[in-house]
Amino acid sequence: MDRPQITRRAALLVGGVIAVATVLGSVPATASASPLPTAVSAPPQIDDLGPAVVQFSLMSSVTIGDTLYVGSRNVEPARIVAVHVPTGKVTAVTYLDTGHSLQAMAADPTGRYVYAGVLQNATGPQPNLYRWDVTTPQEPAVPIGRIGNRNVRAIAVAPDGHVFAVGDGGPTPPPLWEYDPGTGLVTDLGSPDPSATGARAVAATDTTVFYGGGTLFGGGAARAGLYAYDRATGASTNITPAEMQNDPSIRELAVFDDTLMVGSAASTEQSKVAAMDLGDFTSYSIATSIGKTAKKFAMIGDTVYFANEAGVMSYAPASGAIEQLSFDGPSLGEIWGVDDRGDKLVVTSAFGFVAEIDPAAGTSVITDLVTAGAPASPQAAMGLAAGLGSVYVGGTGAIAHHDLAAGSVDYLRAPGEAKDAISVDGVLITGQYSSQGIWRYDPTDGLPLSQAADFPGEQNRPQDVHWDDVNKLALVGVQSDTVGGGSLWTYDPATGQSDMLLNPIDAQQYVRAVTTRDGVAYLGGGLQNADGPGTVVAVDPVSGEEAWRIAPLPGAGVSALAVQGDHLYGLTRKGGFFVVDLVQRTVVHTADVSSVSSGFAALVTNRGVVYGVSDTDVFRFHPATFAVTEVVPDINGAWYSGAHITNDELGNLYTLQGRNLVRIDDRPIPVDVVAEARCLGSKAHVIVSATNDGPEPIVLTITTPYGEKAFASVAPGKSATATFHTRSTSAPSGAVTVRAARASDGLETSNPAVFEAVICR
Repeated sequence: MDRPQITRRAALLVGGVIAVATVLGSVPATASASPLPTAVSAPPQIDDLGPAVVQFSLMSSVTIGDTLYVGSRNVEPARIVAVHVPTGKVTAVTYLDTGHSLQAMAADPTGRYVYAGVLQNATGPQPNLYRWDVTTPQEPAVPIGRIGNRNVRAIAVAPDGHVFAVGDGGPTPPPLWEYDPGTGLVTDLGSPDPSATGARAVAATDTTVFYGGGTLFGGGAARAGLYAYDRATGASTNITPAEMQNDPSIRELAVFDDTLMVGSAASTEQSKVAAMDLGDFTSYSIATSIGKTAKKFAMIGDTVYFANEAGVMSYAPASGAIEQLSFDGPSLGEIWGVDDRGDKLVVTSAFGFVAEIDPAAGTSVITDLVTAGAPASPQAAMGLAAGLGSVYVGGTGAIAHHDLAAGSVDYLRAPGEAKDAISVDGVLITGQYSSQGIWRYDPTDGLPLSQAADFPGEQNRPQDVHWDDVNKLALVGVQSDTVGGGSLWTYDPATGQSDMLLNPIDAQQYVRAVTTRDGVAYLGGGLQNADGPGTVVAVDPVSGEEAWRIAPLPGAGVSALAVQGDHLYGLTRKGGFFVVDLVQRTVVHTADVSSVSSGFAALVTNRGVVYGVSDTDVFRFHPATFAVTEVVPDINGAWYSGAHITNDELGNLYTLQGRNLVRIDDRPIPVDVVAEARCLGSKAHVIVSATNDGPEPIVLTITTPYGEKAFASVAPGKSATATFHTRSTSAPSGAVTVRAARASDGLETSNPAVFEAVICR
């Protein structure tokens, strides 16, 4: 059904009225799950708003002759498209049986096969290695086996056709894996680097395989490790350049004739690039690069080209000079492929296009992959924000903007991924992964999405974005993948000023969750796995001063936080639920809610009630008893990095059902509110009618900018109507809230509504 638009003033009024809603009592702490409320609420209304984010998202590419093969990201089934570069047309598509993304692709020396490895959500017996015979592209890619790691991060093919793969997501330091096309066997060759937590670089010659490892997540002792594995003896030798040993990992490897190119991923320093003599590993030239990533090598003449976070770099090993390549095309964003095709570069952008660049002339030809024929699909989504008739859904390289009044969707080009977002007076504020900081978009000013604040590159993964209405700050909780710990970012949209509080919990715990009350920020901590202290810290986001800390459910990382009244609600990644009395600073309730929530979840306060969403369910907590109630079971949202839920000024909830965006109108106490500004004589009046659609009498309190009226008992099916005199000949658009309370279970909720402006003549 149609939903009214809401002005900025109305939004502020609704927010202010909802904020003063009261909550009844608390109960003693308990370790068991809470019983369901006995009172009956109306079932929620669910509106399907269509696919949340639709695009051809990508994560890898490789070129054979005139054809570029591109691997998809965050769509199922995963797919490879073949793009004929000279004509800019997709000539073939193949779909894979497993996995959600392809980060690893390589071509064999004969040009007959494309090998691919997938990222997947869980380990198991299913294959994660595939081969596509591109001489018969009409035939699908076939599974050829599996490496024991969950994710395949890199693949290389030796001159003799043997395939080598590395990855992460296993119980041990990641091994080097070999596929023998003669026998069809995949063999574990052991882990060259016993301290590595992940590996995402591999290259091979007839005699040697080069393995690049380090740390991908969690910090710790693992650092960049480059190893030479002797194919004849099985022995591995550490050949890491001294200049790279402080970087978190080796990011890329490639062999060009008698040279091994090495790129690192950095955190607190800039990345490095090395050209190593294959005949003498101690002989190499090395240079400090620009940015925190050096990946995807290609070579034209004596110049090596590679990608950093947002562009193509050129490197002259003889002089050590590294420069950014200038050309006449658009911003490339994150780059997932750099190949040479004659004297030109073929660059694959996460924005969904291919740029063929002439580095000498500085010219380019751009091919949009969807226009070329690549199949766009609904992808797994990330951050979510709603306000003033718009809903924004984060994807990879793009943010989908759903205009609810128009029923349209347009796309904002966004570097990386909007891991979370908020809408403040209609302005979108996002936390962008990786190392992209805070971005801002105002749909009324005609300007594109742009970066509003930048932060140190090692603080790379925003987790939670929250609005502090007292200090008028956007707060972003962040994790540092490679160093450990995290930070709290602050951004003032009025002044453009930003700041960062480093490791506000400790040097190990990420800042997984953020919420506020009365100008105090509450931060929830966690580690890379589900374990950890699970510390909650109260800090002043302006001064950075810590007020207090508590560990409500030790042994589990915090997943989400929200505040309602005097209580802080929290979920853990192990299915725990806790409530902290913010006045007493004590835990007053705990429960096991793993039946509806485990892993990464999200919380939001809406209509005076705290709602949650997990990968499987939408649920809410009773504000007096803290009992949990399922609202939408089996919602099964297709989230890429943890579920999200948000609300708008009218009390509607938004989340995903499958890969579709849905709007949920849930009224724990079923009350229908209609507000109207009307002329009575020459004066403007605001008339509010609230109908009790529930089965028992309720107490109603109507609050408007022009006064408040209470009704002690409104029977089922009956309405309470109040008229408020503005004492003016006009009334601007505004908002009202009707608080409802029922005696059977002590539940109290807030129900917002808006009215349009009126001028009386």
